[in-house]
Amino acid sequence: MRALVIRHDHASSPGPIGSRLAEHGYDLDERTVVPAERHHDPAVDFTFPAPYAYDLILILGAPWSIYDKTATGPWIEGELDLLRRAHATDIPILGICFGGQALATALGGTVERAPRPEIGWMTIEPEAADSVPEGPWFQWHFDRFTVPPGAVELARSAVGPQAFRAGRALGVQFHPEITEETLRQWLVLGGRTQAEQHGVAPDRLIADTRASREDSRQRAYDLVDRFLRRVAHASAPGML
Repeated sequence: MRALVIRHDHASSPGPIGSRLAEHGYDLDERTVVPAERHHDPAVDFTFPAPYAYDLILILGAPWSIYDKTATGPWIEGELDLLRRAHATDIPILGICFGGQALATALGGTVERAPRPEIGWMTIEPEAADSVPEGPWFQWHFDRFTVPPGAVELARSAVGPQAFRAGRALGVQFHPEITEETLRQWLVLGGRTQAEQHGVAPDRLIADTRASREDSRQRAYDLVDRFLRRVAHASAPGML
């Protein structure tokens, strides 16, 4: 089985989500949209592969806003087209943070600035006991999505929706793929200043991520297992 992994930037890795997919027999084909040398000028030209050669699509996060076309440039339209075509042909999709926002947008939802950012380890509010676990999950976002028409909201926080399901697609706002290594790269690329500006101590983020490494990895594994069993391979829509 083949899984297409869209990495929007070089600093974002599929982490334990990718590892668990590999354990389930998926061969990961990772594509990076914005190369390292264009991180601060991400409006690059990028051609997304057709989805039909893949059994699953994983869309990771990004430090930009979907609605900021000066940042994403022309490639965001190619990504939205990829997601629409994949969804129309029942190819399973897992969208994380920016990836979840892109999925929501592709399916008719919207993305807007959230009333306040969410940065750090936080719990969420599942809509049902067998929905997305409450966490804690790692958050780092300034935008929020609306649940697309016909989709089912699975979890939320005080800021907005945190997870939804649409057929064989799952979008989440949090970062189940986070690792200490990835977080350190985000901090170097401007995240440290960003966190401090919002009253969040970067060293505390690192310490909390290190301390929760085993638990967060297991939660990520459980999320992948549920996604594959109840969404990707489900015969009919239902709760996650």
